[in-house]
Formats: sequence, structure tokens, C-alpha cells
Amino acid sequence: MDEDAAPPGVQVIWPREVPLGGPRAMRVRRTLPARERSLVGAWCFVDHYGPDDVADTGGMSVAPHPHIGLQTVSWLFTGEVEHRDSAGHHALVRPGEVNLMTAGRGISHSEVSTPGTRVLHGAQLWMALPEAARHSAPSFAHHVPTPRTGPGWTLRLLLGSLLGETSPVPTFSPLVGAEILLDPGARLELPVDPAYELAVLVDRGVVGVAGQEVKEHCLGVLPPGRDRLVLTAYDAGARLLLLGGTPFEEEIVMWWNFVGRSHEEIVASREEWQRQITRDGSVVGDSQELADGRFGVVVGDHLPPIPAPVLPHVRLRPRR
Repeated sequence: MDEDAAPPGVQVIWPREVPLGGPRAMRVRRTLPARERSLVGAWCFVDHYGPDDVADTGGMSVAPHPHIGLQTVSWLFTGEVEHRDSAGHHALVRPGEVNLMTAGRGISHSEVSTPGTRVLHGAQLWMALPEAARHSAPSFAHHVPTPRTGPGWTLRLLLGSLLGETSPVPTFSPLVGAEILLDPGARLELPVDPAYELAVLVDRGVVGVAGQEVKEHCLGVLPPGRDRLVLTAYDAGARLLLLGGTPFEEEIVMWWNFVGRSHEEIVASREEWQRQITRDGSVVGDSQELADGRFGVVVGDHLPPIPAPVLPHVRLRPRR
């Protein structure tokens, strides 16, 4: 069957705009989680931002905040972001370089665009950790993928395996992540794992995904069952992120920066963070003043920590 001509069954998720780190913070476009869908494989969170003029937006200034039960992937197209975490890692996030943080049982970190950054443009992605790995020690990995090229296309493999290449970045579920650039009019046919759900986040241009157009900033999602994926660009060319993995079979409870398994676990994690950042009834003004606890202290960061939001007055429900 000709995939370009066949009914593709692509689910298109349009982004919603949300503030990153507070009501006056820079705004991002979020496509996962969405009302229509919570996960694609283990991918549970997709934020996409820019290109933003830092002189207008103030750039990225996300003060220390906690995570459990997930991995974060930072990927930039333009600009530079400084990462610090409570496991002692300090790194610069630059275009074309993968930075992956594993929260495991608990970590806190901060992300701040560097003073020299004029334009900020990139994506922040999360993967839910399976039960066997979600209580592991926090860690951090950095990798610079070598570009693969072909007629009208360039591909950088972030995670997983594709085109006979395997990324060295450690993950805990079968998945794939790649950046793909398509020249005007280019067509790329990729062999893919038929067990994988797949998603295409369009950063720039319009992309034909298995024969269906997915517009700029949207996420096009395909169910498992195909062993090849055809991507096409139009007159302007395109840039996209390809994400995918086997369906995540565990139910998760996701709230704020936490991925757990129950309402009670989320409540307990929130309370522990609030205990660490509060002294004499007020949030400390310097993250170096945090009390000892599960989420540690972000090394070298003096910004005030971000308090957890108030929990909703309903029981948090699992999602899959």
C-alpha cells in the first residue's frame, strides 16, 4: 500500500500557550499532555518555544524546582541555557547538543538563559520512567550527535535507534528521538519500529506526515503498526522533532513537575518540597538556604526556589 496515498490516521494536536515558571515568565507552546492524549510511548510532556527575542521576553529564568519519576531532554535550535542541579551537575545547553537529566527518586534543578543569548528557541521534553527505574538515583548525560545527511535531509539522533545508529544517551523505555531538517520539496522515508507510537513536532514549515499535512507548532501522532514513515516538506522546507516509543503500559499520575503512580505519592512529594523551601512560615529567598531533604540543593544557584502550586480540590486521576 502506498503510504503517501493511504488514509494516514494522523492525530493532530494543536498547541496551547502557557507561562514557563510563573505568570510573568516566557511563554511556551505545549502539545503534551493534552486533552486528547497524555503520552506517546514514554514521552509525556512536550514544550516548544521561540524563536523569542530575549530583549522582549526576558529569556528563560526557571529557578530551582523539583522533579520525580521522569527524564528531561533539553534541545535548542538557537541560544544557550545554563543547567544546574542538586546532584552537582552544571552544564550549558547549546544547539545540537542533547542534555538529559534523570530525576529518578528526586532532584531539583534550574534553567537560565545565558547573558549572551539574544534569541531563544528550542524544546523541553519529558519521558515518564517505568516502575523499575523511577526510584533510581538522579543523573545527567550530555551528547553531541553527529549529523546524518541524505538527499535533501539532515538528521540528528537524540535518543534510541534510527537508520542503523544508536544514541549512547541512557533511557529506560524503548523509544526514539531525532531532529530532522528537510529542504524545500524533500521527501524522506524512514524505517521505523512497527511497535512504536510516533509523533512529529513541527518546529518550522508544514510537514506531510504519512500523507497528511501537519502545520507549524503542531504535533502529529501515529499509532503503532507501520514499518516506515514518509515525511515530506513543501516550498519553504521544514524542521521537526520525531518522537516515539512502545506504548507506556503503566498508569501515571502527573501533576506539576512530578510523575508518580498515586494521588498520595504526589501529595507527599509536594509536602516534602514545601518543607525544604520554607523557613519560619515563608519561602526562603536564596536556594542555598534550603533544608536537607529528598530534593537536595541546586549547587551554585541563589535564585529563590519555586513553590509548588496548590493542589486541586479533587483527587488526582491516573492517566495512560
